[in-house]
Amino acid sequence: MTSAHSKLYSDDVSLVVVVVDTNPFFWAAAALPFADFFAHLIHFVNSLLLLNHLNRVVVIAAGVSSCAYILDSSDASPSGGVAVSDTFDKASRKAEEFIAQDARATAGNGSVASANAASLLSGALSISLCYIQRIFRSGSRHPQPRILCLQGSPDGPEQYVAVMNSIFSAQRSMVPIDSCIVGTQDSAFLQQASYITGGVYLKPQELNGLFQYLAAVFATDLHSRAFLRLPKTLGVDFRASCFCHKKTIDMGYVCSICLSIFCKNQKKCSTCGSEFSRAMPDLNSVPDQSK
Repeated sequence: MTSAHSKLYSDDVSLVVVVVDTNPFFWAAAALPFADFFAHLIHFVNSLLLLNHLNRVVVIAAGVSSCAYILDSSDASPSGGVAVSDTFDKASRKAEEFIAQDARATAGNGSVASANAASLLSGALSISLCYIQRIFRSGSRHPQPRILCLQGSPDGPEQYVAVMNSIFSAQRSMVPIDSCIVGTQDSAFLQQASYITGGVYLKPQELNGLFQYLAAVFATDLHSRAFLRLPKTLGVDFRASCFCHKKTIDMGYVCSICLSIFCKNQKKCSTCGSEFSRAMPDLNSVPDQSK
């Protein structure tokens, strides 16, 4: 009996969906200018396409208020090789148009953005998974899919539920989520995403050599990864975000019906409406029993 893996996938053909953080508030204070970062990204995209002419790469921009496709290699002309300059110019124009459009949407919805504003990671992951499923339904043989997230802005606690739903959907669909952190702080969301889905989590020490990191760690197809020693995450932050205040917590209360998480004792679940008849102690007032 032929395994499902051999029927669904082609070992040496890759479908890479790259999620790019285009948060202008982060890039305004970043050590690496966005233009230089984008140049590294385009060279990495072209290297993936040159490794195998059947490879497909899609780039999705994640802004503060919206997400959008800025590059799809399947839309390129099939004649000859890949023109780096043409790809860079076209993707750069789309990225600039998206950043301007996202800035208008952010100002229009009345939200006050700052240097700590989070990008819409949950939306970008959802779009990535939908694109992969669309490719799966288009034929009998499919490339090996994976998602690569390039994130610099901090996590948005209010996106916790949506991000975790995307992570478990990726795990169920056997889609690894790779993570490359270009900011100063680690991402608990992406640490969990890479750990749960079997992806690679990396925080480069020198962003000026970003292309070398991308090519050495993330360019390899999934079949060849079994023969390589790729970076492993030393520690994963498994803390959750509460549903009431959107804060990252170490200890909290969980609804037994819908598994919603709260940082303080609630009489009624704000998610499913279940009433809690039993009074629970305040976790913040319980003395530390470890001493």
